Amino acid sequence: MPQPPAWLAHPFRWQRGPVPWPALLRGGLGMGPALAVGLATGHRSAAVAAGLGAMFATLNDRPGTRRVATVRIAVPALAGAAGFFGGLLPGWWALPLLTLVGLVSGAVSVAGPVCAAAAVQLLVLTAVGAGMPLAAPPWVTALCFLAGALWPLLLRLTVSPSDGVGGDGERHAVAAVFDALADALDAVGTPGAEAARRRLTRVLDQADEALRRWGPGGRRLREVAAAAATPRGWAVPAGREAEHRRLLGRFAAAAALCEASVALLWEGAPLSPRVAEGPRRLAAAVRAGTAPGALAAPVPDTAARSAFDRAVLDATLAFADPGGPAAVPPRSRPGARPLGPAGRENGLRVAVCVGASTAAALLLSADYWYWLPVTAAFLVKPDIGPLFSRVVNRFAGTALGVLLFATLPTAGAEPVAVTVAGALIPLAARHFAAQTAVITVTALSFVSLGGDTRAAGTRLADTALACAIVLVIGHLPRLASTRTSVGHRFAVALRHARHYLDHVLSGAPEGPERAALRRAAYRALAEARAAAETGAAELHADRNWLPVTTGAERIVDATTACAVRLDHGRPVPTVPTAALISTELTALADTLDGLTPATRTPATAPADCRTLSDIVDELHRIRALTGAR
Repeated sequence: MPQPPAWLAHPFRWQRGPVPWPALLRGGLGMGPALAVGLATGHRSAAVAAGLGAMFATLNDRPGTRRVATVRIAVPALAGAAGFFGGLLPGWWALPLLTLVGLVSGAVSVAGPVCAAAAVQLLVLTAVGAGMPLAAPPWVTALCFLAGALWPLLLRLTVSPSDGVGGDGERHAVAAVFDALADALDAVGTPGAEAARRRLTRVLDQADEALRRWGPGGRRLREVAAAAATPRGWAVPAGREAEHRRLLGRFAAAAALCEASVALLWEGAPLSPRVAEGPRRLAAAVRAGTAPGALAAPVPDTAARSAFDRAVLDATLAFADPGGPAAVPPRSRPGARPLGPAGRENGLRVAVCVGASTAAALLLSADYWYWLPVTAAFLVKPDIGPLFSRVVNRFAGTALGVLLFATLPTAGAEPVAVTVAGALIPLAARHFAAQTAVITVTALSFVSLGGDTRAAGTRLADTALACAIVLVIGHLPRLASTRTSVGHRFAVALRHARHYLDHVLSGAPEGPERAALRRAAYRALAEARAAAETGAAELHADRNWLPVTTGAERIVDATTACAVRLDHGRPVPTVPTAALISTELTALADTLDGLTPATRTPATAPADCRTLSDIVDELHRIRALTGAR
């Protein structure tokens, strides 16, 4: 039976997983009580603003530690509160305002998930502030919005703060690295090896996020471990500093084990099950807070296996030293720059879509026109899948939400509907249509309390018009190509790969700097793969970037294998060879970024240097796949 095209199948994909009961409880306690208190005290406008703040905070309440959750909820809430000041420019003044805010928001949203959430809240609430009549001044509405967002944040910090992962979130995150490492070792030499390595990269990123944030300022734990001083902003609990030092040391040991495992994966020879036994013991020791016990005896038959056995020994030493300082590599976060090609293109796309939706809304209706630009703002959020899938799921979810809202028995049932919808948000987040349905019920309840008593069917017509506008504008030739949005991600990944390779070929020994460069390269590759998978499911996919992803991953894997070989006495390649490969990587990244015309440098490598030869082969393959000849 033939498979449907990716752009048609994507809207039906549903994420699976266990029911997040603590998140459902927090969602039910988040919006409903905030709205009910405001209504009970007679402050209807304040209640709506607080309910909106609680709704967005619930949407941003994702699995993770308290420190990560604080950033994910608080930063977008501050951006959203600033959006209410858009009410100072009502009427047609809102058109240039929203176009400008859309340009800035679209550019900023490519920098990462927190920036994307903050950008969409700023844009949406600027439209709401300009188009929704609220009795209170903007600054009062903004404060009510922040108060509403604060309540779910407090629930997040007190009700199952580790989000049901079992014990402390940081401890679980470090243990998950060892578990993922053991799974990757079991998969060496099997068809699932590459998928296991990508999962290992994802788990490493999550542990890195968990261990590096104390609070909204994102102060690195390296500074805490280096000097027992209280960071500005949030105070570090006195009884937890030693625990964090231990976790940092164990995370550093896990990162060193991962380097050796990548070298084993690159070699591709199946491993004995006893090799994965060590990481599994270490994972259990992290969760229990005990020593790992006796580990398997080393078998140094290859350079990669010797490096892995040495890393296992170093890991046991990290477990034996309960309070010693940990060498934490400096943070190097890859990501698209707002002023770079991807940021400029996405900013232009958002500005045109939101500007056109605002103009259409103002022409069609002088009152309650904000629904059109708000819908467009959600549709152009870059991290929720391909554009066609977003449009289909947005319309379907809105239709379902309108139908559910129409079945409410009485006009006073809004607080109950909001409470139920809030409890369903964490579960509905697994599919964009389901999430849209519960948000539509919530939003219609808010606007009804805010004075918009028109039929909910009008909102469905507005959504259909916004979907049509975004679908047409989003597929214009200048705005639809993946060459910039996806190609730029690969350019970022290749530049990080070049920095990592340059450091390895310089002969520098293993240390925090190499670990930071390695983590940055793999993180950038994970972001490039996510962009490639989204691009492959677009309605008009102009290029298949997934083979390019595989080639870039092999370059970094070969670099890691080269580092292991050099650490075990292999000669450092000559300077001309290293410089030539570095130049090739830079030229290819510049070509993908559109900075230089497509050219080709005939790089070669010594026949006896297998890892560098493989890197050159993958570079030429990527050039052929991307047309950069």
